[in-house]
Amino acid sequence: MYGRPVNEPHGQPIAELVKTVLSQHTNDRNRDRAFAILRERFPTWEEVRDAPVSEIEEAIRPGGLGKQKAPRLQAILKLLGDPPNLDWTNTAPREESLEFLLSLPGVGRKTAACVLIFTWDIPEIPVDVHIHRVGGRLGLFPPKASFERAHDEMLAIVDPEDAYELHMNLIRHGREVCRPTPRCGECQLRRMCPWYRAERK
Repeated sequence: MYGRPVNEPHGQPIAELVKTVLSQHTNDRNRDRAFAILRERFPTWEEVRDAPVSEIEEAIRPGGLGKQKAPRLQAILKLLGDPPNLDWTNTAPREESLEFLLSLPGVGRKTAACVLIFTWDIPEIPVDVHIHRVGGRLGLFPPKASFERAHDEMLAIVDPEDAYELHMNLIRHGREVCRPTPRCGECQLRRMCPWYRAERK
């Protein structure tokens, strides 16, 4: 349906971490605006870390929730060493990287997974609201599974080399077809969808 997206890891883990924190409770366009302004005003991560929190809040205002996200970003950067560094996650055991990322303030499983797959192409399937909805309907994990369990279930059933493709295509499917009010008539997966069969009955 959607072709085969190819991952192009960018090798900038702190940028990915910051961008993913900024993406919480907003859309991609607002996140990207907030990130661009932040980087323009504060070219180094040390400057972001050490600036008055009110200035960070102002820079990231287009992304929303600046009062919560600004102190969170600074708290995270303070835990990444001096100068801040996450390059070691490229070669560390996946579990070690995940454990460290999850220990950071406000970083959950989805954010940690985004850092690993988009930065280094380490197999992960970040479960956002779209993947949670589509995966539950398709029976890839129990419909009411927690986001944490959904991550584990997805990794268990997907070959590592397919992780990025499935992640990107499930998100696209959730945005375009399997929406909160689904467009089942347009869906090429409905013949294998337990949710569709149940609703049809």
